[in-house]
Amino acid sequence: MEVAPMLKTALMTAVACATLALGAPLATNAAETALSGEALHSAVTGKTVYLKISGFELPIQYSAGGSMKGSMGTIAAAFSRGDGSSDRGKWWIADDQLCQKWSSWMEGRTYCYKLSRNGSAVRWVRDDGRSGTARLGG
Repeated sequence: MEVAPMLKTALMTAVACATLALGAPLATNAAETALSGEALHSAVTGKTVYLKISGFELPIQYSAGGSMKGSMGTIAAAFSRGDGSSDRGKWWIADDQLCQKWSSWMEGRTYCYKLSRNGSAVRWVRDDGRSGTARLGG
């Protein structure tokens, strides 16, 4: 088996495990604010969201035009070939959730997320029940 497919499989497994391990109910902290509508749109538009996965951060950049791009970073990219180390996709807001569809990551499936925010800290819950944390960057 090539290194790239093994790394991609390992990364997706790590993402699934990390999101389950980091999960917590939405808005459990009184200082957290559930994001919806325009506040949700403004929170991510033109920003980079850093997902916390297994001790690393996966940066996802959300453009104002509805496109997004992500990169596994230099450590993961050093072990990957082809398009496994980065991906592009589309994002939008629907029913007060951040929805996104990657070209190849997440098997190209559409997922939607409810987000709550406390400063730059974000807690997310995906529409299949998985959850985790992230931070907002500029």
